[in-house]
Amino acid sequence: MSRKTKGLQAQNHPFPIPEREQMLGVLEEAGVPMTEEQILEKLGVAPEEREGAGRRIAAMERDGQIHRNRRGLLVIADKAGLIKGKVIGHPDGFGFLQPEDGTDDLFLGPKQMHTVLHGDIALARVTGFDRKGRREGSIVEVLERANSKVVGRLFIEHGVMFVIAENKRLSQDILITPEGSLPAKAGQVVVAEILSQPTKNAEPIGRVIEVLGNYADPGMEIEIALRKHDLPHEFPASVEKAASLFPATVPASDLKGRKDLRDLDFVTIDGETARDFDDAVYAEKIAKGWKLWVAIADVSHYVKPGDALDKEARERGNSVYFPRRVIPMLPEALSNELCSLKPKVDRLVMVCEMEILPSGSLKKYSFYPGVIHSKARLTYTRVAAVLEGREADPPVEAALVPSLETLYGLYKSLLGSRNQRGAIDFDSVETQMIFDDKGKIEKIVRVQRNDAHRLIEECMLAANVCASDFLQENGQPTLYRIHEGPTPEKLEALRSMLKDFALSLAGGDEPQAKDYQQLLSRIKGKPFASLLQTVMLRSLRQAVYSPENVGHFGLAYEAYAHFTSPIRRYPDLLVHRGIKSVLKKKLYEEPDWHAIGNHCSETERRADEATRDVENWLKSYYMQDHVGDEFEGTISGVTNFGLFVTLDEMFVDGLVHISDLGQDYFTYDQARHTLKGERSGVKYQLGGHVRIKVVRVDIEAAKIDFTLVGQPVPAVTSMGKAEKAPKPRDIDKKAKKHQGKYK
Repeated sequence: MSRKTKGLQAQNHPFPIPEREQMLGVLEEAGVPMTEEQILEKLGVAPEEREGAGRRIAAMERDGQIHRNRRGLLVIADKAGLIKGKVIGHPDGFGFLQPEDGTDDLFLGPKQMHTVLHGDIALARVTGFDRKGRREGSIVEVLERANSKVVGRLFIEHGVMFVIAENKRLSQDILITPEGSLPAKAGQVVVAEILSQPTKNAEPIGRVIEVLGNYADPGMEIEIALRKHDLPHEFPASVEKAASLFPATVPASDLKGRKDLRDLDFVTIDGETARDFDDAVYAEKIAKGWKLWVAIADVSHYVKPGDALDKEARERGNSVYFPRRVIPMLPEALSNELCSLKPKVDRLVMVCEMEILPSGSLKKYSFYPGVIHSKARLTYTRVAAVLEGREADPPVEAALVPSLETLYGLYKSLLGSRNQRGAIDFDSVETQMIFDDKGKIEKIVRVQRNDAHRLIEECMLAANVCASDFLQENGQPTLYRIHEGPTPEKLEALRSMLKDFALSLAGGDEPQAKDYQQLLSRIKGKPFASLLQTVMLRSLRQAVYSPENVGHFGLAYEAYAHFTSPIRRYPDLLVHRGIKSVLKKKLYEEPDWHAIGNHCSETERRADEATRDVENWLKSYYMQDHVGDEFEGTISGVTNFGLFVTLDEMFVDGLVHISDLGQDYFTYDQARHTLKGERSGVKYQLGGHVRIKVVRVDIEAAKIDFTLVGQPVPAVTSMGKAEKAPKPRDIDKKAKKHQGKYK
């Protein structure tokens, strides 16, 4: 039905409070701006309902559907050439409006950014184009303010107090009024509540509501990250109370309707520092293959839809793992106790029981609620020692060794199946920070993945695939973990890069994971392997949660869902509820599956950004003692303003600014990830090796600056040979060709 038709119907059959579409229909039919009174009169709204209709009009204004012009008349926003979007700030004072409709961003100059803050939702009008050809805009109206509190450093100059936000995208200072502010000293980290948002002629004004302490205090980096990224980190009293009501042990009444698996030799296998154990495994050899049990903590038994625990878990979306501190999704009474599969105690679980053929393919599976009694809490290091025939420290109970060996045989068959289907296996580097007693980094070490890590990973993958298949086959909506293949643009850029190395990616316009894996196998051990692996990885999209199953590209699965960590991921809890509903021949529904999928994807990104901030700050603090030292490094990023280098032994990132690359003009090739000197011919490329000196460390900005030492290792060509710098005569020719550019 058109807006016009709805508008006509409203005249003949008045509604007490018209729908938004009806109001838009009246404006569209009129074709001219109208007063609020004219719209309501046209729709025949009764006088006693005018106030409610007025509130709906105000809501439409806030949502950017309509707009008041300078004469106070209402117009349809898109008719007025207005664009609704999110403000993205830049530390240098300018910004962009990211339109909701997915069109190109609008550039916002410093003057326009003075009225908004990063994250605000606003209406803007296109006013022209800047020197780079980008659309330029002006802010017409701010629809929604994103910042009510800001964490930052307090400064006092000439008696004026102001806070500089830790989030550098908030480039405006917040002026602090003494009235209502907590006492704080200059330089301290505080939380400011914004009392007055910025306007065309005024800075934002706030008051200090929390004093966190001094910048270098132990743990301050985490306190800042929690508030900067608006991470919920304290459980409300109602949530703590709900968690405290559960008994400390599993009562006999909870075992009704569950399969008793307490006699099976289940074990948990995790890292040395793990505190919550939400998965346990056990396997047996059968006539044709193996039988595998994956038992996952039955969080859904304790956390019910809509209760206090559920609302808080949904809001958090996931647990956040900082170095030395965890912000759990659920209170410790559940995450570290009842829902943690500790050894020698009964625990309620959801079980995926599978039969695996010798080829590693799945024969059949079933899901059911159960109860287990884990026999041991093992670590990857100890299990790896057993599998390699070495003595574990401390030793693993002899009675458990045969079941671990059975798991290992199963793992090797699953690994063969993984290779057969062509899942991508990038050679990534994982690191661990070792801290001193003051909470600062003592050293950074590489975590060596062993077969125990891979064993558990393959078991979890198998259970997750069964969960997605089970829900899909039974028509139960859920959140899938989806990973789409490369976009056409990124695929084209990757193929262009591969041509330089006389390589190609099979699969045409829609390559599969196996095509990526075959290419990785071809380049393994080559001098340029690191470079191409990085470029291949960056060509792929980010994995997200969605009710629309489009498969998982990287793992080469047609359907995949997260089932194995409901303690720390809300989507897993939804998957468990879906499985239980199917078992009860019911349907579990969410009000909006797309909305909860987007929310969980966003909380995951939020957690990643927060942990990255903390790690960068800790590394910056650590590197203060290494200013002036020299290290070997690998170019991990190339931009138009310089090179990002990762130190080979310390796994710390820093920037070599383009001005420190030498007396030359450098051309940036985005597609090939290079900076090349116009005169010297020296080329710096992603994956190249350089020697650097640490020259500056800014712990407040968490930035480290390097300079190059000596000559760079030459870039690698498609033939794997060093690319020679041009002869002096060639340099002279190039200089004459371009000398007019630089006058």
